[in-house]
Amino acid sequence: MCEEQTVSLVDVLEEDEELEEEASAVLAGSDSDHCSYPQGYVKRQALYACNTCTPKGGEAAGVCLACSYKCHEGHDLFELYTKRNFRCDCGNRKFTELQCKLFPDKDEVNSLNKYSHNFFGIYCTCSRPYPDPDDQVEDEMIQCVVCEDWLHGRHLGCVVPDCVELQEMIFPGAAVPVKEETGGDSNTDVPNKEEQVDDVIEPSCKRSREESSCRLKELQETGQKRVQSGAVFWPSAWRSKLCSCSTCQERLSEADLSFLFDESDTVLAYEKKGKNNEQKEQGHDPLMSALDNLNRVQQLEIIHGYNDMKTELKDFLQRFASEGKVVTPDDIRQFFEQQQSRKRRRVDAGRFYCT
Repeated sequence: MCEEQTVSLVDVLEEDEELEEEASAVLAGSDSDHCSYPQGYVKRQALYACNTCTPKGGEAAGVCLACSYKCHEGHDLFELYTKRNFRCDCGNRKFTELQCKLFPDKDEVNSLNKYSHNFFGIYCTCSRPYPDPDDQVEDEMIQCVVCEDWLHGRHLGCVVPDCVELQEMIFPGAAVPVKEETGGDSNTDVPNKEEQVDDVIEPSCKRSREESSCRLKELQETGQKRVQSGAVFWPSAWRSKLCSCSTCQERLSEADLSFLFDESDTVLAYEKKGKNNEQKEQGHDPLMSALDNLNRVQQLEIIHGYNDMKTELKDFLQRFASEGKVVTPDDIRQFFEQQQSRKRRRVDAGRFYCT
């Protein structure tokens, strides 16, 4: 008889914490109850593409978090993480057999939305799905901050640094998303803008609104050039060091890259906003709301009982975690049976005392 596969509580707690942090990073900054369409082109939000409603070969489309829950439940969805300046497409002309349940009154198309092969479940320069059933190599996917495509670390043409989550990556060979208004095929790649403005993005090109001269021009005159090939990883706050003279601003604007001046455009800023929202929601404890309907004595009894049980449960589980043991259903049942037994003893003692 084969042994039942088990994991320790430490493994469960660590995995659960990682999953919770990942979900929080993507979802907490977006509204899960209301379609984001009325907000217009949202600065950054969690997005999904529905392979059931808009399969490959048709028009690319993206839906917001709330619509992925309410309008596309049970559908085959591609998770797009976050995208900038996007307006929810759910139920518009691209969805021939679906009407948005949350906000059906939409324009036929959102002309300023940008689309890429990501909206058909394809990523990286290798144009493969993720996860890829045919790829046995464990590799991290990293998002380019310009084209917002996801690329395998081994396809970046450079060494991936440590603490990559605290840096922003620009990949000069990635395809730039196509705007709806161009009228082109959303699957067609266009010349990338990363190469067009590569000279503008220099780490030592510091912003100085008081100086009329262009710091970038001064660097170019000295003959300094970036010799690194492949992707470039920029450290935290690198955007604040971009030259902001009128010439550089115009060049970035022409390349549709003005968002690089906006430090709140970053995914880290979005994640921070989500965490703040989550903390505010946690402040509204349903238990505390229920206590408002009780008198002071009842409130104190429940609070003390709740805190005691929480502390005892934490100590109980911690023993298993520290010893690397598995918590079984019998262990949990035994814990709560002990809680009930203690409660009965306290009640009986109270009755005896009152008589």
